[in-house]
Amino acid sequence: MQCGAIFLDRAVFNVEFPVPEAEVLPGVPWGAIDAFPSPAYWAYQVYARRIQGDRINYKLGATLKEEVGACLLGGHGIPASVGLAAFRHVKQRGAFGDVPPTEEELLGWLYEPLSIDGRSIRYRFAKQKARYLAAALQKLATEEAPLSSGKSLRNWLLSIPGIGYKTASWVARNWLDADDVAILDIHICGPGCWVNFSRNA
Repeated sequence: MQCGAIFLDRAVFNVEFPVPEAEVLPGVPWGAIDAFPSPAYWAYQVYARRIQGDRINYKLGATLKEEVGACLLGGHGIPASVGLAAFRHVKQRGAFGDVPPTEEELLGWLYEPLSIDGRSIRYRFAKQKARYLAAALQKLATEEAPLSSGKSLRNWLLSIPGIGYKTASWVARNWLDADDVAILDIHICGPGCWVNFSRNA
């Protein structure tokens, strides 16, 4: 075992972790708690934040529609600054109001140049993302999303075109502060492991 100490005022909390060589997943060792970016390091950071009461607010939007939009417009090779700029741009155009915009409206907005750090940037995959976002906003306008757990929300989101396990888990973690889902890229575990792990995580 390896032990980490968390100091809170005059109290000291000891947290035990497996030895660095033990595996958290097949082929993935825990590593040392002081070795960034090992799984043990991150687990220690989470424990410390929870004990100290430092919760991170992951939400990108003010509503679930906005959260889905922000996550859909990011990821998949799109830099965070570009994804967030696109989200703010379509939000200003009214994308997340009571009446969902059409795919054509979203496409027109996503074709408009974005201003990032004084530069004019074109949003990649505008046609594809307009189609996905239109479908997502239509579903959110006509159905009630289950919010009882991260898994229930994630599984509901999976029926939307363009939303896979990673994006659905990202939304669920952000919106519900859920810890019953994991946001993993396929390259973390490999194709077979990704499918099996994601459906149980």
